[in-house]
Amino acid sequence: MFCFCVLQGDLAKKKIYPTLWWLYNDGLLPEDTYIVGFARSKLNVQDIRKQSESGWNRVIVEKPFGKDLESSNKLSEHISSLYQENQIYRIDHYLGKEMVQNFMVLRFANRIFGPLWNRDHIASVVLTFKEPFGTQGRGGYFDEFGIIRDVMQNHLLQMMCLVAMEKPVSTSSDDVRDEKVKVLKCIPELTLPNIVLGQYVGNPEGKGEEQKGYLDDPTVPKGSLTPTFATAVLYVQNERWDGVPFIMRCGKALNERKAEVRLQFRDVPGDIFQGQSKRNELVIRVQPNEAVYTKMMTKKPGMFFNPEESELDLTYGNRYKDVKLPDAYERLILDVFCGSQMHFVRSDELREAWRIFTPILHKLEQEKIKPLPYKYGR
Repeated sequence: MFCFCVLQGDLAKKKIYPTLWWLYNDGLLPEDTYIVGFARSKLNVQDIRKQSESGWNRVIVEKPFGKDLESSNKLSEHISSLYQENQIYRIDHYLGKEMVQNFMVLRFANRIFGPLWNRDHIASVVLTFKEPFGTQGRGGYFDEFGIIRDVMQNHLLQMMCLVAMEKPVSTSSDDVRDEKVKVLKCIPELTLPNIVLGQYVGNPEGKGEEQKGYLDDPTVPKGSLTPTFATAVLYVQNERWDGVPFIMRCGKALNERKAEVRLQFRDVPGDIFQGQSKRNELVIRVQPNEAVYTKMMTKKPGMFFNPEESELDLTYGNRYKDVKLPDAYERLILDVFCGSQMHFVRSDELREAWRIFTPILHKLEQEKIKPLPYKYGR
């Protein structure tokens, strides 16, 4: 028997219940599955236990996993006192996205990338997360965490690990997560010179919500210094990546919706085209319009011998027209039923992630560092 307990709330309404319906509709839920919904009133622990602790118990924990290293450790210690690690599924929905799961296949199932995937050939790695909307009345929640905790410490760092990690022994959950932890251990803590912060303000030239800044949200505390945009540079201090900057950029109220990883290769040595050659790039676009494409130089068609930048483009909407890409939550919740933890965060992985970001978060809060203003939609 499987029993799935769901805490009532915004996430359950928007994501969890639709996901459970899709799994049921696709015939992917195990037989004899019970779904129990509960809220914060008129339901105690004994009531929940009566409805859920027979069979193989698994608990799904949604981010944020604490606010810093200390609170995360306390949360992990509490959960581990109730459940074993193989029962705990710390869910980061970005690990369920099609293109994020594609990272390992692109890297380790294609020989052409292996010799190039290092500091000798790659100049930089840029990880981007952009949203074209602001807090939309949810500023009270967002202000408690900010863009670093909300996006950078989890979504972007997870993608960075998949780009930077060594080839695992197998695709088993622990083999993959072992390699991700090794990457995190090679990353020094983030320092103030390597980060830029911003907070969006109203754009007088915009329309509707675009004219309102972060501090205009009535749920945001007056005078809040919480950043809504951040750019940070991290380094992986190992033989493969020494000296290569991993640049993370994330923010709200920007000019577009986009999440991608962009690997920029070094300049061609001994360029014979008088500086017309541009750097090659490999781009994995996570959303929207999932795609993998390579920017490369080709001869411009015609009588002249001029190089021109072009693309080898695999856009999933064009290549796989009749294929439905599962929602990230649908994929991950199915993994829970199947007992696969590959795409979930392990406790030591979480601890290393917070080690990297906790010092800078405390410094920003203690010194009350003011983020730079930027206009909504820019």
